[in-house]
Amino acid sequence: MTASPQRKTLLRALVLLVLAMAGYGVFSGLLMQKDAGRLTLYGNVDIRQLDVAFRVGGRISKVLVEEGEELRAGDILAELDDEPLRQIHAAASANFAMQEAVLLKFERGYRAEEVAQAEAAVIGARAQADHALQEFRRIERLRASNAVSQKDFDSAKAAFVDAGAGLKAATENYAKLKSGYQKEDVDAQRATLAAAKAQLDQARTSLDDAVLKAPQDGVVLTRVREAGAMIQPGQTVYTLSLTRPVWIRAYVKQPKLGLIKPGMPVRVAVDSAPEKSWPGTVGFIAPRAEFTPKSVETQDVRDNLVYRIRVIAEDPENVMRQGMPVTVTIDGAH
Repeated sequence: MTASPQRKTLLRALVLLVLAMAGYGVFSGLLMQKDAGRLTLYGNVDIRQLDVAFRVGGRISKVLVEEGEELRAGDILAELDDEPLRQIHAAASANFAMQEAVLLKFERGYRAEEVAQAEAAVIGARAQADHALQEFRRIERLRASNAVSQKDFDSAKAAFVDAGAGLKAATENYAKLKSGYQKEDVDAQRATLAAAKAQLDQARTSLDDAVLKAPQDGVVLTRVREAGAMIQPGQTVYTLSLTRPVWIRAYVKQPKLGLIKPGMPVRVAVDSAPEKSWPGTVGFIAPRAEFTPKSVETQDVRDNLVYRIRVIAEDPENVMRQGMPVTVTIDGAH
């Protein structure tokens, strides 16, 4: 029995459908095999800002960069009128030099001329004491025979006592100069010099802080102060948007958490350039879950837990902007 044309057409359609389904099955299998081990995550470029301020107060003399300018770490942003700080530094420097000279004097001891003068003073005081002693003994004998008055006797005795005190003082001064300064005096002067050095270092640091520099690479987001403004230490002058390195915040579900590890390479894509992607690295995996329910009672709820990861991306073309949505692809996640 010969099949009708309609029947033949139907058979051909069924054959083509079977072949198409078989081909789709093969294609799907290849596609699934190709995507096996690939993990796709979604996130955003982290918003990273930094308020920059002087550590010292004063009057701003210069503001050197405008909003939107790209900066490198160490670029000068603004300067203060540093004349008051220079004066403080000069005074601290002079005080340090003076205290250093005093310590040098203490360590070297007294000059030979001073020691010689003290020794001569001892010789002179001893001569005066000997003469006063002889005179006192002579007056003492005369007083015994009433040859001199009591007043003369008292005067001779007082002169003898004064001469003895003078000799004692001269002897002690000579001994001090000959032996040099006491250890306690030297130690005290060393401490005074250390304090002067600390004041000089502080003055030098304050003078250096009169120049405001960019602490990191970035872009000027906001210029808060203008030249001529008086500011206090810590008041914001600029707000910078940090651009290097680019940090990306993404989230991975709890069942997939074991597939990624710090240091794994990734590819990062943005919606504005879908045909491109940039390399990156998994840099951080949060130790605890986010969006966690109060209690995990079912498998479905447990699978909804997510963990935050940070991806450090390269952006040589300066395409990524803070807050921009991105797609993170991790190959070899198995």
